[in-house]
Amino acid sequence: METTTAGAGDTAFEPSLWDDFFVSYTPPCSQMSEEWMRERAEELRMEVRRMFEAVNGMSVADLMVLVDALQRLGIDNHYQKEIYTTLSRVHTGELEILRSEELHIVALRFRLLRQHGFFVSTDVFDEFRDGTGNFNTCLTRDPKGLLSLYNAAYLAVPGEDVLDGVIAFTRTHLEAMKGNLTSPIADQICRALDIPLPRYMPQLETMHFITEYEQEDGHNATLLELARLDYCLTRSAQLKELRTFCLWWKDFYKNVNLTYSLDRGVEMYFWGFGVFPGEGNSRARIIFSKIVALISLMDDTFDTHATFEDCKNLDEAIQRKGARTRTMWLAPWTAT
Repeated sequence: METTTAGAGDTAFEPSLWDDFFVSYTPPCSQMSEEWMRERAEELRMEVRRMFEAVNGMSVADLMVLVDALQRLGIDNHYQKEIYTTLSRVHTGELEILRSEELHIVALRFRLLRQHGFFVSTDVFDEFRDGTGNFNTCLTRDPKGLLSLYNAAYLAVPGEDVLDGVIAFTRTHLEAMKGNLTSPIADQICRALDIPLPRYMPQLETMHFITEYEQEDGHNATLLELARLDYCLTRSAQLKELRTFCLWWKDFYKNVNLTYSLDRGVEMYFWGFGVFPGEGNSRARIIFSKIVALISLMDDTFDTHATFEDCKNLDEAIQRKGARTRTMWLAPWTAT
């Protein structure tokens, strides 16, 4: 919400909703020390790694479920090499998928392989169609399979019109059945209908899925415990980062004194949080958030404050500065 004020076209924005909340926020004390949580998390990571070592004794269906759980629980960053190797073997047929697999597994395989850069033909869904080319009516009684197919269809490449039809078909039936289902599948369907899983922010999916995964029959207790510990450790680190960034932004915003600009430090950090997930990307998140802060001030200057002539002069000054910087950086290589 914003209100227009008198003056040179300036706009007065609403103050930040957060104020100094994250500067003074103290999270509840945990019953477990950070040192214990890190040691326990490392033990669990080794246990999960051993699951990949036993890959030859697992079905493709079990492997797909494992990889999907790792991704949605937010702990796949610890197993990028193992996941890629496993999916590569599935894609090449070294680990063969049975043609009689259920829709959920076929669609899950399609989505995971495409997400990791392996092309899979849409022909894999033909076995679920009838003689007229339409999907079998029995699929409308399989919410898990329909949801998996719906999410998979959003991995379409240009020209795959058949997947547009898949989205329309699955969306229609998911909308019709969501009111008759219970948690967690009902919640997952509502979330996907709003924003499909491939387009949903992974960190937000993790926040929901940790709770939902525990309710699934046959969930892996090791994955669940590791996800909870990893989530707590990462959240603790990010709250410290956010406090540091908010203090920097508060001081910087006061010093530049551009009162016509947005005071949105938390939202700027959230952008960096989305681009660079994981505890190990702390420096990248802070740098990215500060860049966003500078761009935000520039954007507000152009959008709400400066005249056309001011914008033109500022743009020319930026271009000159950029040209000098490029010349300076290229000088050592062009001198020879």
